Amino acid sequence: MITGMPRIAIAVHDFQAVVSLFRDKFGMPVIDLSKESIPEYGAALGMCVPEGGSNIELMSPVDPNTPLSKSLQGFLDRRGEGLFALMLEAPVPDDEAVVLANRGLNVMPLMPGAFGRDVHPSSTHGVLIRVYPVNSFVSDYRAPIGERDGQWVTGIKRVIIAVKDIDCAIEIYGTQFNMTMEATEIDVERGVYTAICRPEEGGVIELVAVDDSSRPFAKAVAEFLQKKREGMYALVLHASDISATQKMLVDRGLKVRACADSPGVLEVDQEATFGALLRIEAG
Repeated sequence: MITGMPRIAIAVHDFQAVVSLFRDKFGMPVIDLSKESIPEYGAALGMCVPEGGSNIELMSPVDPNTPLSKSLQGFLDRRGEGLFALMLEAPVPDDEAVVLANRGLNVMPLMPGAFGRDVHPSSTHGVLIRVYPVNSFVSDYRAPIGERDGQWVTGIKRVIIAVKDIDCAIEIYGTQFNMTMEATEIDVERGVYTAICRPEEGGVIELVAVDDSSRPFAKAVAEFLQKKREGMYALVLHASDISATQKMLVDRGLKVRACADSPGVLEVDQEATFGALLRIEAG
């Protein structure tokens, strides 16, 4: 049984640069795990742990002889920097892997040294899904008081997955992963079919498929599907004061604009965010 979506990973070449982005620009508390992760997994890992939603995991290959580093490097070579994997949790990942395979998902063999199980993107509309044990990362870390300046953003409130066939995607995420799925709706303003999947903990998953490509959001999704195929399109964060957040990010050197599809939503320039599209909504 899937119990939550604890985090989503971003793969990059320059680990220290991505840590600096989320810590110094976004003001998120970031735990640098690289001293332990490099000798154990051959990759530099960090965890952004803001309040609310799912965490953001930062990953960079270091040792080309290790399975995780090879996986990261392969992703970077194929698709470039960006959203790498969506993590889910289950009480016993190996048992869950058997259930998911019996339901028709392409579950990959256990990676040497791993304690989770991977579901291949070929069966999840372009998303690498990793199933980890419950509470696979636990921390009560909070940044020191002196570092809590500016308008903070939350963790991942929603991940948007762009798909071509929303009914098929609903079958996979709702039925095969057995997560709560809301009914499909047509979002006229954005020009997409949309369906919300709600893991028990963490942020939610929004499946979107193009309906009216004349709308700015749907047009952008259509371009994404044509260029990168299906997969994770954007991470949605929340902020209590959008105007103050925009000013803070601009003052810290980021290019931030109001979304063409929703003037009250911010979009951060992807060149500065290692290819990961970040949208910030009021909340």
